[in-house]
Amino acid sequence: MGMTTDKRKERKGIVYLVGAGPGDPELITKKAERAIKEADVILYDRLVDKQISSIFPKSAELIDVGKESDYHKVPQRKINKLMIDNAKKGKVVVRLKGGDPYVFGRGGEEAQELSACGINVEVIPGVSSAIAAPAYAGIPVTHRDYASSLTIITGHEAAGNTIQWDLLANLNGTLVILMGVSNFRRNIKTLVKFGKPLETPVAIIERGTMPQQKVVIGTLESIVEKAEKEGIRAPAVIVVGDVVNVRSNAQAQKTSS
Repeated sequence: MGMTTDKRKERKGIVYLVGAGPGDPELITKKAERAIKEADVILYDRLVDKQISSIFPKSAELIDVGKESDYHKVPQRKINKLMIDNAKKGKVVVRLKGGDPYVFGRGGEEAQELSACGINVEVIPGVSSAIAAPAYAGIPVTHRDYASSLTIITGHEAAGNTIQWDLLANLNGTLVILMGVSNFRRNIKTLVKFGKPLETPVAIIERGTMPQQKVVIGTLESIVEKAEKEGIRAPAVIVVGDVVNVRSNAQAQKTSS
């Protein structure tokens, strides 16, 4: 027992930035699961499914740092400090995020901060809801006959990071908007303002990949009214483009069209 303790004290800490996937617990990767099971400290987000939390080691310190669009339970600077301090103590730290840590998950910022402090960092990618939610709704984000490009954007922008909606409106490929429910009406109006045809197909997918998944189908002209009527709430993924029309019903649990 003493030797194990001594080795643990000498061990160099590491932070794993881990993607938990889009919601369905079966979509978490084996590598992510292995890192979780080895963790001494786990900082987890609110979108991590309870079935995934069931594999957290009983010995691990669990820190809920869940964020919502208008409320951050733990400020980002404190999250960074928690990771740094624990890694410097020689601990294995898992920063567990919904989706993929490098797709609008601030993983890149965290990796920079950790590296600047001399902390070992490893990124474990996760399945992004930008791909998975449409797939579970029967929508291929690319299709040889309809879309040969895919653009993923955030629906609520960071200050000073202006999205070029005029360019997006004139692309012929698929547009996927993440975290876009709060600005849904505004973003749809902006696409129309810059020339996107009103008949362009749109899907909004609430709680994609989960049993509660809800899909609303419409066009740029009708989707806002339909989504409001159905009471669509975050988290939801918005898909704009002709690929919406090739949707199959294979995995759509609840739909409205």
